[in-house]
Amino acid sequence: MSVDGWNTLLVLGGIRSGKSEFAESVVADAPTVRYVATAPAGDPEDTEWATRLAAHRARRPGSWTTEETAADPGRLAEVIAAAGPNETLLVDDLGGWVTVLLDPAHQPADDTATITELAAAVRASAARLVLVSPEVGLSLVPTTPLGRAFTDALGATNRAVADACDAVALVVAGQTAWLKPAATPTHPATPAGPGQADVPAQAGPGQGAARAGAPDEALPEVLTPAAPAAPAPAPAGAPGQADWAAPTMALPMVATGLVIQPGMELPMPDDYTGPQAVDRLATLDIPGAGLGVLERVVGFAAATQGTATPSPWGPVRVLLLHGDHEGGASAGATPGESARRARQARAGKGALARLAAENGASLQVVETPTSAPIEEGPALTGERVESALRYGWRLAEQAADAGVQLLVLAACGAGTETAAAAVLAATAGAEPPAVLGRVMNEQGEYDDAAWMVRCAAVRDALHRTRRSPREAKDILAELGGGDVAVATGVLLGATARRIPVLLDGPVGVAAGMVSRDLAGQARHWCLLPDHGGRPGVRLAADVLGLTPLLDLRLDLGEGATALAALPLLRSALTLAAGLPVHPSLGGDDEDFAEPEPAGPGPTSTEPGPEFAEPEPAGPGPTSTEPEPEFAEPEPAGPGPTTTGPDEPVAPGRRAD
Repeated sequence: MSVDGWNTLLVLGGIRSGKSEFAESVVADAPTVRYVATAPAGDPEDTEWATRLAAHRARRPGSWTTEETAADPGRLAEVIAAAGPNETLLVDDLGGWVTVLLDPAHQPADDTATITELAAAVRASAARLVLVSPEVGLSLVPTTPLGRAFTDALGATNRAVADACDAVALVVAGQTAWLKPAATPTHPATPAGPGQADVPAQAGPGQGAARAGAPDEALPEVLTPAAPAAPAPAPAGAPGQADWAAPTMALPMVATGLVIQPGMELPMPDDYTGPQAVDRLATLDIPGAGLGVLERVVGFAAATQGTATPSPWGPVRVLLLHGDHEGGASAGATPGESARRARQARAGKGALARLAAENGASLQVVETPTSAPIEEGPALTGERVESALRYGWRLAEQAADAGVQLLVLAACGAGTETAAAAVLAATAGAEPPAVLGRVMNEQGEYDDAAWMVRCAAVRDALHRTRRSPREAKDILAELGGGDVAVATGVLLGATARRIPVLLDGPVGVAAGMVSRDLAGQARHWCLLPDHGGRPGVRLAADVLGLTPLLDLRLDLGEGATALAALPLLRSALTLAAGLPVHPSLGGDDEDFAEPEPAGPGPTSTEPGPEFAEPEPAGPGPTSTEPEPEFAEPEPAGPGPTTTGPDEPVAPGRRAD
């Protein structure tokens, strides 16, 4: 929920700049949040102020608690000082606090001493602390003594609290600039991009993993299976085109390279363009009731592309993660089957490769570390988890640099569903039997004995780790293993580069669950086309807020269902981008104009109107043209009817 390294954050911004919304998004993924309200109730007759307060209350999740400090300005420092290390506090805002501090009802008082006490409490805070404050004084000096007193006191408060905080962000017109990064760069800084403060130089693709001591392995080959004509990429300059090549959002770097840890601040999809795109559908010349559930696809694409008229996804890449899980997790799996599937995909064969070819998608087979039996010990060491996370991030970076606009996450290892069930049990409190699907052997029969072995493996692993931390990296090391760790890195890297991801199967949703603690923004870049009938996917989708679009119940391997549904998703975007506005709403109706009347040319040699009433039959044919299409046929004679000496006509077909 934060930029790397900070424990306390000050969010500054003007009125209606979006500072409160940004601060709330920063703590949105904390288990519990204590919201500290500083503003006084105000005049009961002031309905506009009451409406503002009500809007703030309505945005807070039901799990948050609220504490008010308006009655005593000194109480804010006490609340911050008393908060424990496992708590998250959101103070909104210091402008209201200064208003109360200067209220004559609290005078005489030592304002400077009270501000100093607040700064000291912030500096010593053991809790995760986010404070919101208006940035004032950018214009003229107030002409009234009270106005000058307020701006002076608030300016002094902002300076003192900013000095005490680990990080400071400024929100202007909904755009966030980091004024005080948490980490001090040990290498030259690069110029800041639009709307960003100076940040340390970014590691290029693969540099972070290499500097961190991870093996400098070459990324797997990207295969492009032979396919029918692939969908043409969006033309240059199309809406949202620049977003595909946007660089990774500023993240603090240290000498060892990319640091992936809880609280990274990654981009969020556009909150406004998604609803705008869905509302725009109601104005288009669409017959019937419209796109139905596919409206959600349009809203998702609009938000991730940053435009109300999203274009169909162009280059698509499938990442097939292959890594087996040893021990009871893979009970019932045919030895060597997952490796065969990976070789098959590399050769451009099998269901996944064929579907990738149909969609014009490239395919990248990724070998992930083999995971040890989770019932006996950790699936991976902590060092290998770090390496796997960075490797997944590099895969997403490589895709972004190649112009990929959509990633499809797939997996084919033995025991992957068991590992995902263990992750869901640890992160969502699920019972293993409830999220672990039945095992089917190579003969197509259910193997309930193997299913029980898998359930027992998850149960024993949870018992073994009952006193272990439940942080993201701990879950990956103890339960998730290599494929889930790499998938988590892919989601984080894709989020940083603003690439949407289609999830399909247990590994992808398990990575989504883990990524919440590393960067809560990642789940907003994910789309779940189908749950595949898997109980674990259903549960994770509910927790992540990902409503499956379809219910195909295909069982062709992880990733295949997403590719099977992709043409349908693209079709919805094609219609949303290409259909005109309905003529009743001012759209151009030229394409639907009435045809010009026919000229005085010959009519006797033209066929009759398609629905014209047939002429009564005469004693013989009156023209050389065929009868109207819907004329009553002549009764069949003893042999085939003919239109000429040598032109038999089969019964049931008309003569043309």
